[in-house]
Amino acid sequence: MYQVNVTKECGCFKKSDFENGVSFHSKDDALMSAQHMVNHMNEKFCGKHEFTLMENGNEFTILVNEREREQHSGCCGGGHCS
Repeated sequence: MYQVNVTKECGCFKKSDFENGVSFHSKDDALMSAQHMVNHMNEKFCGKHEFTLMENGNEFTILVNEREREQHSGCCGGGHCS
């Protein structure tokens, strides 16, 4: 059996139709499902987190990390701040 796990169930994950800890008989099915989840979560969720996939034996783990926030200087880019 192959399993797909998410390390942290954020609010967007809890609101989605995805399930954590899903098992598959086929490695290919597990990998395709995990890749689909990562792509969907990175593209459709709120953007607060970044999702990456890690494989370890029979387990595919989706890591959930805070996205780095862009530094904002307060300048609007109009050329008059310098």
